[in-house]
Amino acid sequence: MKFLDQAKIYIKAGSGGSGSAHFRREKFIEFGGPDGGDGGKGGSVIFESERNLNTLIDFRYNQHFKAQNGYDGSKRRRTGANGKDLLIKVPVGTQVYEEDNNTLIYDFTKHKEKFLVANGGNHGLGNVRFKSSTNRAPTKKTSGKPGEEFWVWLQLKIIADVGIVGMPNAGKSSLLAMITRAKPKVANYPFTTIDPNLGVVRYDDKEITLADIPGLIEGAHKGIGLGDKFLRHIERCKILLHLIDVSENDIIGNYLKLRRELSKYDVDLTRKTEIIFFNKADLMNKQELDKKLNLFSKKVKKKFEVISVFNSKKMNNIKKILLKNVYK
Repeated sequence: MKFLDQAKIYIKAGSGGSGSAHFRREKFIEFGGPDGGDGGKGGSVIFESERNLNTLIDFRYNQHFKAQNGYDGSKRRRTGANGKDLLIKVPVGTQVYEEDNNTLIYDFTKHKEKFLVANGGNHGLGNVRFKSSTNRAPTKKTSGKPGEEFWVWLQLKIIADVGIVGMPNAGKSSLLAMITRAKPKVANYPFTTIDPNLGVVRYDDKEITLADIPGLIEGAHKGIGLGDKFLRHIERCKILLHLIDVSENDIIGNYLKLRRELSKYDVDLTRKTEIIFFNKADLMNKQELDKKLNLFSKKVKKKFEVISVFNSKKMNNIKKILLKNVYK
């Protein structure tokens, strides 16, 4: 399924039904009086969040949504039926903005949340409503009111327990594929991943959600590379898993570079719990590996784990580390 994290759609609630200007007509009753009923209320437009959705792609092909109009009133004081509400399902993590794409209307953070975004029009009144002691045969009725209508922007920010970040080709997609059932595209060249991928880790009767974020490069906070389009997807992650290709020449520089990009985009990202994994250790001899890791430990002074995504025996240990940090 293709990934889309932003869409502009037009929504229109239903108009209310008009009232009826009808008079009672029965045999032997010459002046039956008014009996026109009210119209029905217009249907509203309602968003509902769904955890099984993870893209806004459906809104690329269908951009106009309209709820049902209310029905007109009729004789014998019959009220018109209300128009049916229109329920639009969106992924958990969707934010609804006004047409300026800046003013937040609602933020869906939980499964099965509902938000009434456009209210249906009120019903019109039938002529029976206007009968009085001075007006026994009113012909007046009122029309139903139009429903609310406007453009809105939908923006999706993935909600995951762990966001996997790193430079391009660090092995993020391979890691996700090894410890979850996700099937991201994997290849040995930069920017293989151009959309966030989600996967679920299950271990010891617990589960957590991981998001593989496309590789970040210097200037990402300004939109360079695949840039800030994807940085927003880690804003909601509880933990950042920083995956580093230990076979690269400057692992310290690469690490600090990415931390700067996170800070320049949103300093709160650097305050999240961080797990550091060094990947591709199998590509190096032990002496060279130890030298790099010792230098990193002295300069950066942070704990880390050494892994290889091709060593399936260590996958359970990786799961344990992730679960420990999420559930601590």
